[in-house]
Order: sequence, then C-alpha cells, then structure tokens
Amino acid sequence: MGRLLPCETGRMRTPVHGGRVPISRRCPRSLRFVLVPSAVLVLVLAGCGADAAPEGERPMFTSASALPAEPSAAPTPASQAASSRPGAPTSEAGAATQPAPAPLRRPAPQAGAVAALIPPRTTDVTMTGDLPGWKHVFVEDFSAGDVPLGGFPGPLYRARWSAGYKDGTPDTAGQKNDGKTGYYPSKVLSVRNGTLDWYLHSENGITMGAAPMPKIPNTASNPPRANSLLYGRYSVRYRADALPGFKTAWLLWPDSGVWPRDGEVDYPEGDLAKIIYGAVHYDRNGRDAFEKLDSDQFVTTWHVATMEWTPGRVEFFLDGRSLGVSNKAPTVPMHLILQTESCLTGCPAPTAQGHVSLDWISIWVPA
Repeated sequence: MGRLLPCETGRMRTPVHGGRVPISRRCPRSLRFVLVPSAVLVLVLAGCGADAAPEGERPMFTSASALPAEPSAAPTPASQAASSRPGAPTSEAGAATQPAPAPLRRPAPQAGAVAALIPPRTTDVTMTGDLPGWKHVFVEDFSAGDVPLGGFPGPLYRARWSAGYKDGTPDTAGQKNDGKTGYYPSKVLSVRNGTLDWYLHSENGITMGAAPMPKIPNTASNPPRANSLLYGRYSVRYRADALPGFKTAWLLWPDSGVWPRDGEVDYPEGDLAKIIYGAVHYDRNGRDAFEKLDSDQFVTTWHVATMEWTPGRVEFFLDGRSLGVSNKAPTVPMHLILQTESCLTGCPAPTAQGHVSLDWISIWVPA
C-alpha cells in the first residue's frame, strides 16, 4: 500500500504489522425527659448524627462512576471558545467543538457557609488490577532486566513487545523529505533502570525516532494482530527531556488501514518542548477532521496519561484529571503504536539529543 500523507496533527498515515464520605460530627444521642402539664412523660430523641456529607463537600468520583448532570449554561461566544485553555477541544480550524467538563458549583449556601467547587471528573491512576467496568489484560513495568541500545525487545521482552517499524522506515515528515527523518529502533530503543528508553538524536543528517508496539491479548483474526482491540483503556507513566522538534504521537490506528474513514486517536501527543494534548480524528465528507484537547502540562516531569475509548466516546486524563471528551470515537478495531518522531512542528537542531522514558504501560478492556 502506498504511503498516505500526514494530517495536521502529524501522525503516521501508514498502517503497521470513592470512598465513603466522612461522617459529620455527631452530637451524642441522649434521652431527655420533658414534664408537661398532663404529667405525661415524653421521650425525645435529640441528636444530630447522620451520614450526609457536610455542606460544601463531595466525594471524588472515578471514570467508572456516573458523571453528575451539569446545569445548563449560556452559550460560549466563538471568540472565547477558540481559546487554548486546557480542556477546550478544537477542530482543525481551531474553533472549539465541545466544552470541557467545567467545575460545577452548588446552589448558593446559606449565610455564613462557604461554597466549594465540585471536583472535575477523575480516573484511577493505578498500574494493575481490574477496575469498575474494566478488565485488566496487560501491564509492563520493564522489571525483567535491562536491554542494551539496539537490542530491544530481545529475549527478555520479545513475547510481549515488537520494536515496530524497521530501521529506515520514514516517519510522518520523512514521507515528504526523502527519508531525512525516520524510525531506527536499533539506534534508539533500550531498557535501562526499569524504563523503556528512546534515545532521540541525529546521525549523518538523519533524525531518528522509534515506534514500538505492545502485544496485547486479543481475538483479532481479520487481519490477525498482536495488539488489536475494539474499545479499551490505555494508561502510561512517562516523561521526556525538552527537545524542540521531537514529539510523541502514541496512537490507536485502524486495523483496516483505511484512513481517515476509520479514524485515529492520539494520546499522549505533543512536541517535547510544548504542552501535552490528545486528538481524535474522524472522517468528514471524505477528509480528515479532528478534535484536540489540551492540557497545561509539559513532558519534563513524570505524568500518567490515560485514554478511555468506549462506544461513542473518547476521554483523555492526565494524572487522573479529565482533559475532556470527544464523541467522535472510532467504531472499528484499532492497534496501539508508541510512535515517537520529529520534524512536524519544526525540526530539531542537528546536535539535539535526549530521552523519552516509559516507566510502565497498562491496558484494560471493557468488563
């Protein structure tokens, strides 16, 4: 199949083989006797104990919990909707397409009480175990041992990983620059200090990245793929050096290879010197369109990035907090590629070099 041109956000276009609410303070239950004119003894139960949450408190809820109904709000002017605030999904034209879940306020409290924001939607950031609505099927923390540069996956990880694109495969930009940027796992990938490491750099004028793939248990047969799923929850803990010109586009790509008809999901994505975001691509009248959800965080500190893909919905979380939701979810099986490349928002300096580190990756399927 011929190579397909990249879309605006720069993914590769070629298919590849809570707890209980604290109980309010209780007044002790006591028996009080009241003398009334008729000399009838009345037993009165006087107490204030109850399990209701104190005014202004609300338990955090997880991705498996029902999202509270939001009150109606006045429409946002287009000029404001197009801002780059975290959680504002934007289309390829830059216009906001769906507001992010906004913090909700309770009705005005009585005089003397303090109003509190209802916390934004959150999700679990643990690495292993089943979750409400999700069955755990894969985890990798790279604790089996180190692998030298060029040796990944090697005997230690071969049963669970592929190095992905072979050396010399052009990356997204490389399809248009005569291969001056591409995937070179033998020059880039290793396991060190319990992390999968990308050594991003250039050699002989060629800027190098890599795109490894986990082998996820599944029943795909047409075609058979080692990491194909229809709906799932994907979570990674990662960080990177600030390297302008290099980027992550860790993505779900359709098994069919038919793009943009069958869609695409990218997260975490972004130039390594800019903010982390997610993008959902879909077909609009035969052409690529996408919704983009920004965070306000950079990759230079450790983050847990999670995407939840369910029928009609894709939601991105960073460190447990939602960036927002797209309803343009793919409806066909997709496979995961940890695509790390360059030259989409400007090329790196020839001498630039640094690392992307993946501490762990964990995957769930609908229960």
